Amino acid sequence: MERCPWGNANEKMGHYHDTVWGVPERDDRMLFRKLILDLNQAGLSWQTILNKMENFDRAYENFVIENVAAFDEAKIASLLQDAGIIRNRRKIEAAVINAQQALKVQAEFGSFADYLWGFVDFKPLDGKRQTISEVPAKSELSDRIAKDLKRHGFKFVGSTTIYAFLQAVGIINDHLTTCFRYQEVKKLAN
Repeated sequence: MERCPWGNANEKMGHYHDTVWGVPERDDRMLFRKLILDLNQAGLSWQTILNKMENFDRAYENFVIENVAAFDEAKIASLLQDAGIIRNRRKIEAAVINAQQALKVQAEFGSFADYLWGFVDFKPLDGKRQTISEVPAKSELSDRIAKDLKRHGFKFVGSTTIYAFLQAVGIINDHLTTCFRYQEVKKLAN
């Protein structure tokens, strides 16, 4: 069984590749969760985030958007003391701001999912990548979404972070065409 090369790094990465990465996600809480995890990954390895995922879920109250939007300075201070997560004030504050903005997006578009999936007419893009070297770090789509998220007040949403997010939540299917998950994920999109 062949998989995307990065999925062979270790068992945890393989499990993430085989079960989560690239699956079309339309649940607002899960989309928000992934956005915040990707924001925290900036400058770090994804393995670091995977290793701390349960801690992130606990610390960010399972990423219930309304809860994170209500985090106050005392909660931020406690998160800065939590060794189980990334203790970066700017990233923690960005998560709170992004939750507040996600609530506004939900009010305007009906859901965070409708807002995001609307950029691709609600159908995943098929990367059709044959080699890992063909996978870009960003694209015109990630540029456009990053710019629009910033316009809506979101923080830490550069094009590279957004491209990784779009891949992870299945808005773009960037499993290599030789990967067993490529066709599986395509079928999930229909």
